[in-house]
Amino acid sequence: MKPARILIIAGSDSGGGAGVQADIRTVTLLGGHAMTAITAVTAQNTLGVQGVHAVPAQMVVQQMDSVISDIGVDAVKIGMIGSAETAAAVADRLAGLENVPIVFDPVMVATSGSVLADEATIAAFERLMALATLVTPNIPELEALGGDGIAIRFATNVLAKGGHGDGTMLTDRLIGPKGVRKAWSNARIDTRHTHGTGCTLASAIATGLGQGYELIDAIERARKYVREALVLAPGLGQGHGPMGTPFGFHLHA
Repeated sequence: MKPARILIIAGSDSGGGAGVQADIRTVTLLGGHAMTAITAVTAQNTLGVQGVHAVPAQMVVQQMDSVISDIGVDAVKIGMIGSAETAAAVADRLAGLENVPIVFDPVMVATSGSVLADEATIAAFERLMALATLVTPNIPELEALGGDGIAIRFATNVLAKGGHGDGTMLTDRLIGPKGVRKAWSNARIDTRHTHGTGCTLASAIATGLGQGYELIDAIERARKYVREALVLAPGLGQGHGPMGTPFGFHLHA
């Protein structure tokens, strides 16, 4: 059986903990085939982002066209988008796809606190949210985008992630146009090595959708994957290090 073809539209993380590096690792370990359209090259490590070089929008779309026209795509994951121009160009191209689930992780700030999207880019997220099957903001991102109401406004599903919340218990809420569909609560895993959690979760969900999972089932498998990866964090770097690699996860998930 051929693997699900997952197109990742995101930035590169030189430290390997987040971005397309985390996405490729996740898709591969969950049994999918990862393809990429790189939106930006970053110089970053566990301490922060030292530099960002955006890829021109035309080249981002050219990467998309190249793989879509030849290999095909079963699901799309969008991460760091780079610029408002790129957001618009990506939305134009994705609007032409039929029956392809899209998971949009509206990356605004890295785990280290570095800003990865300016106001114009955040404003341009609206078209991507309207196209998305699922949007996966953390608490600050959800507030910046307009709160729970974006599910109704853009007729989409929103996985409101609780990792930035206070306390020992964290809750993720799946919100649809008609309200909260499901919530998951778990004890916080005590580690500072959380770099790439959002990228990894969104990629894992996209892989599940590309493999034919229903949305809730894809989210549940992805959450288990992320939690296992957090437990396996190897402790690299002086700051927020990368998560671990749950080899063989898809074989027992």
